[in-house]
Amino acid sequence: MIHQYKLNGYNIVLDVYSGSVHVVDDLAYDIIGLYETQDPQSITQLMLQKYAQSPDVTEEAIQEVLESIEELKVAGKLFAQDVYADMAFDYKKRNPVIKALCLHVAHTCNLTCDYCFASQGKYQGERALMSFEVGKQALDFLIANSGRRTNLEVDFFGGEPLMNWEVVKRLVAYGREQEKIHNKKFRFTLTTNGVLLDDEVIEFANREMHNVVLSLDGRREVHDRLRKTVNGKGSYDIIVPKFQKLVKSRGGKGYYVRGTFTHNNVDFTEDLFHMADLGFRELSMEPVVCAPEDPYALTQEDLPVLFEQYEILAKEMIRRDKAGDPLTFYHYMIDLKGGPCIYKRISGCGSGTEYMAVTPWGELYPCHQFVGDPKYSMGDVWRGVTNPSLREEFQQCNAYARKDCQDCWARLYCSGGCAANAYHATGDIRGIYEYGCELFRKRMECAIMVKIAQAGLQKSHPDEANAETNV
Repeated sequence: MIHQYKLNGYNIVLDVYSGSVHVVDDLAYDIIGLYETQDPQSITQLMLQKYAQSPDVTEEAIQEVLESIEELKVAGKLFAQDVYADMAFDYKKRNPVIKALCLHVAHTCNLTCDYCFASQGKYQGERALMSFEVGKQALDFLIANSGRRTNLEVDFFGGEPLMNWEVVKRLVAYGREQEKIHNKKFRFTLTTNGVLLDDEVIEFANREMHNVVLSLDGRREVHDRLRKTVNGKGSYDIIVPKFQKLVKSRGGKGYYVRGTFTHNNVDFTEDLFHMADLGFRELSMEPVVCAPEDPYALTQEDLPVLFEQYEILAKEMIRRDKAGDPLTFYHYMIDLKGGPCIYKRISGCGSGTEYMAVTPWGELYPCHQFVGDPKYSMGDVWRGVTNPSLREEFQQCNAYARKDCQDCWARLYCSGGCAANAYHATGDIRGIYEYGCELFRKRMECAIMVKIAQAGLQKSHPDEANAETNV
């Protein structure tokens, strides 16, 4: 399978199963598109007709391209066969260990964001704070179920985790004690809206948190429209100086600023560039997750605008990179030389198998987006996974389990997509959220183009310029 597209002056050919990326001239681009459906003689005649006004396009030139394509095909870099289906089957038979937990230390929040999928932190339930005892048991559960894996990840999440800050600190201290006993290493992450961020939190986070996720939607008017305090005031002016202080103190590393765009700000690049003007360079901007009838839900009419926005962002990132002032955009982080192993590409985030969310009461869910749905309760941190059939269902939820993914060129990049988004869109974790798929494919096209531009590749015949990725 190949995927061809034109973007920012580049003719790009992605060989899906080898992961090779080829940047080619117009003639090679057209021939590759015909290669599997037309014989060489027909291709030659079609190209001579199309390029009749181009003196460089001769039978010899066409033959040279055809030979180059065949060489790449023999080498497994073009029109490569899918050799991963059996690996997907093998993955289903594996017994993966748990490597990460999302600890919901606070099912409450000091903001009242209108679009909050967690119902202002309550997750359609009661407000609650996780006790140290529950959190301690969660860390013990993670250690006990992590097998021989050394590196473990814990995200302090909410609601707003800083509303339970003392417990967060105690849990980090407990985790550090257990590292030495069990030969484990914890990477802690804090996700915060910033309202309670202060010097003590910053100092502790700089010492103990591998990453800090900061929630900011961009321009003041965009952010304050939906991210309000409990008294109805906007939170922009409260949090931005605190975020700037934290980022500066961390040396500009080990954080990212995460925003959400809605139907009201489909020009989201303006928000990203505003964040950059504030001094933030590690950025993410996510499409809103909400019911389609909500006034800020994205619509089909928004899609062309969003596609254009992703292209604007890609071109601006290239410009800034050349100017020595680069931006990192979470969704454009792609490694064309290596990247995740094939099992990771098949299985995705590992929700419900390698990764789980823990409520303040110690209940286990496949991920934070399933919390509160009784159908997806997996057990608890004392008894472990008591619903093994649910875990098996998630283990089979991969790029090869979704029939709608079979002909998609991007499936080894998205791993079949988000199970929660699929469930909310179709009622089945093995369905697909088509709107999200369209956005993802566009992001991947832009991400690949950015890497091509940064590598300085020029248009040529396919044997003269190609970047290879190891799937």
